Amino acid sequence: MPPNFKEMTNAQLKAYALAHRDEIEPLRVLFSRRNPPDSEATWYGPMVTKEGVPIEENIRIAEEAIKQKIAKYEEKQKEKELEEKIRKQIEQEKNSGF
Repeated sequence: MPPNFKEMTNAQLKAYALAHRDEIEPLRVLFSRRNPPDSEATWYGPMVTKEGVPIEENIRIAEEAIKQKIAKYEEKQKEKELEEKIRKQIEQEKNSGF
């Protein structure tokens, strides 16, 4: 009887899938846990045709999406750095008696 994949942790599922590469079910369960799920994911067209010819418009769209994702990430990093700076400043003021 196969193990109950739904009760396994992600780490256990990965280990099982690597040890049993011919089995699909552990991968299905693992992928179903992705965040965001497929219903919320953004899907992009292929970058090349079946013949290997680049699809310039799809490449442009994907590049733009990547740039936007990087910009969001960088903005979040700046916000985290600012929050940390403010926390340190508040902590220093507390410790200095202000």
